[in-house]
Amino acid sequence: MSSNNTKILIQPDRSAYPQPDESGQLQFDLSSGKYVRLWHGPNHPGVTGNMSLELTVCGDEVVEAKSHVGYLHRGFEKLFERRTWMQCFPTVVRMCVPEPDSNEYNLAAAMEELTGVKVPEYAQWMRTLVLEMARIGNLLRLLPAHGGTLGLGLGVQWGVYLRDLILDRFEELTGARIYHMYMIPGGVRGKMPEGFKDRLTGNLNDIDDFLIRFKRLVIDNAVFKKRAVGTGYVDPSWVDHYGIVGPNARAAGYNRDVRKDNPYLVYDQLDFEPYVDKESASDVFSRTWVRYMDLKYTVDLIRQILGKMPKRGEILGEIPNALNWKIPAGQTYVRSESSRGEYGFFTVSDGTEYPRRINLRGPSYTHAIALLEKLLVNANISDISVMMVSLATCPPEIER
Repeated sequence: MSSNNTKILIQPDRSAYPQPDESGQLQFDLSSGKYVRLWHGPNHPGVTGNMSLELTVCGDEVVEAKSHVGYLHRGFEKLFERRTWMQCFPTVVRMCVPEPDSNEYNLAAAMEELTGVKVPEYAQWMRTLVLEMARIGNLLRLLPAHGGTLGLGLGVQWGVYLRDLILDRFEELTGARIYHMYMIPGGVRGKMPEGFKDRLTGNLNDIDDFLIRFKRLVIDNAVFKKRAVGTGYVDPSWVDHYGIVGPNARAAGYNRDVRKDNPYLVYDQLDFEPYVDKESASDVFSRTWVRYMDLKYTVDLIRQILGKMPKRGEILGEIPNALNWKIPAGQTYVRSESSRGEYGFFTVSDGTEYPRRINLRGPSYTHAIALLEKLLVNANISDISVMMVSLATCPPEIER
């Protein structure tokens, strides 16, 4: 879908402003009254919450932006080195609160690869189902936020309600609404409850209705188009340079999806194609539309999983004593496709019951620092929030 027949390409242009000195920093004469330095956040509501931007503005135009993190101070990666492998699961899920399941899958898959543990087929289907449920849950938060930052709050209320229904299903399946810790090395913690399939299908039907209403409210809204088309343009040539992944890359015309590029679990048995903006509009509107289609396709994907998965099977392969599990020395990189793009774990074991190193490669690190700082040059102050939201920032991924 084209956002508009005419593309407005807003490119950063520093020629009218001071040039970098020998250290590479721009020097602004704040005493002249032409430039003002101010802070955006860290208390800004929504997905931009736990980070801030130091802005230098000329009138209402941003001429320089610097991302500031450090408001969470969680230090996950260092904590892992002081916990046994199984004790890492309650910590690892907190590396992205709205979508924790990619973290637990990556850790479990890394341990399985280092130890040679085999996951039963039924458990692989259940893992795939949980990952796609997590994708839907986060998209129901991210997608409405595109409109919410421009005043269309009704879509946010719809999304919160539907996300809560998905959390009901998670609670039914795993016993927890947010931090599930359902995927463990060797498989999963439980089977699908009786009647679960019908209840989840009913939730998917509700999301179908939401998609129709959201398109009318936001996608087809003339005011939203006016604000979103041409805003936050990402040049396709930046994709590889900045490591842009997921919906942000697909909005720029690049087909990037780990589920297709490097299939895992049972994704090779499912019929789907990630949506790519062939016209490469690569602006806020395009990223909104790509996430809209992602939500639509994920609903279909879950229906496929429910229809194809075995009705019964083993949930856990053979594993040693989980409380005293020494992972053989070695290293591996395991990745999955989160709702924000490639999510990878570089995991190193020195042969003890404690990880030597677990390093996260989360999409927010690149999107919310280097890319965002480049995008904001020449932006209007009123567009900052929607540009941040459109990049799908999850600050805990950065402060890891």
